[in-house]
Amino acid sequence: MNKNEFIKKYAVERNGTDSLKWDDLEVRYKDKDLISMWVADMDFKTSEKIIESMISRVNHGVFGYSYVPDNYYQVFSNWMENHHNFPIQKEWVRFSTGIVTAINWMINIYTNPGESCLILTPVYYPFHNAVKNNNRKLVTVDLKNNDGYFNIDYEATEKAIIENNVKLFIQCSPHNPAGRVWTEKELDTILNICKKHDVLVISDEIHQDIILGDKKFIPAAIVSEGKYRDNLITLSSASKTFNIAGLLHSHIVISDENLRCRYDEYIKKINQTETNIMGITATQAGYAYGEEWLRNVLEVIRDNYEYVKTELNDKAPGVILSALEGTYLLFLDLRNYIDPENTKEFIQDQCRLAIDFGEWFGDNYKGFVRLNLATNPKYVQKAVFNIVKEIQKL
Repeated sequence: MNKNEFIKKYAVERNGTDSLKWDDLEVRYKDKDLISMWVADMDFKTSEKIIESMISRVNHGVFGYSYVPDNYYQVFSNWMENHHNFPIQKEWVRFSTGIVTAINWMINIYTNPGESCLILTPVYYPFHNAVKNNNRKLVTVDLKNNDGYFNIDYEATEKAIIENNVKLFIQCSPHNPAGRVWTEKELDTILNICKKHDVLVISDEIHQDIILGDKKFIPAAIVSEGKYRDNLITLSSASKTFNIAGLLHSHIVISDENLRCRYDEYIKKINQTETNIMGITATQAGYAYGEEWLRNVLEVIRDNYEYVKTELNDKAPGVILSALEGTYLLFLDLRNYIDPENTKEFIQDQCRLAIDFGEWFGDNYKGFVRLNLATNPKYVQKAVFNIVKEIQKL
């Protein structure tokens, strides 16, 4: 189907559905009448194939304890091989209710209280919280920002690792909110630094399927023909791919036996929960039948991004947009127009937008905002109109 047909079929109003994104604005932003473009889920119904699969399971009527069937692992592996050249072996896979939960587990399994964990900022704020909430030392290194295009500062990163005796690096790939899809050379360089200094890498690859440009997503586990797998754990989920985050189902992929044994020894002490039957059902259906839906939704996101870029470059050229190679989360630098201290007043009170503020992602990013573009184009168009209108008043 074409883009307009897809929007007509799948775009949905979410007010009044207990949506965190739309119905919690009064609590989070103290203002319920904002255009909601913050938390990273979509305003589109998931694939009808996923819905049909879930309805079939619901109609069976029994929701007892279940195991993950072998064909689930096969479908997952096929998707990973066909899309990312990374076939998955069943024995590598463990499950959690979400990537953030898994990151917290990783910190506790592979580091001790007081030890240092590294993140490259700006980066998804639960990374910060996971380190601090578990009484580890948070070490941050800013990405290099070249007019909105972010790169890794390898020299500063290695220096921080040495000086702080870093034990664990939480990587974001593709990067949220910088929008980068790291090249194999970039990944090889940072993974080599980590291996050189015995720093375990936890690679959050939840946005692996949301690729908008020409750069191909490279799983960390296949870099240099799998050279770093003994020092690497991959976290992934179909939640961003198919908009099923509320089903609380994600993957922990550990190809190294020693790392896997350490994981298994720890997890049996804190988690004896079976996998979510609906999460399994939806994810398997998505990987088996969701290709066309994903292709359609990527077209909408890509066109939303091009619309924002064209309009702002033309009417508010001082706004610096990040290069949105991957994810559906666009990072904007507004500092050419506003005092960073006034970001809330400008973007929320004047532009009437609920967004993620730059300082949530790192201390040096006041004056930046993150916009969620996985939504009906009418909201994107209204958001851009409001930003341009308010900038022209300055």
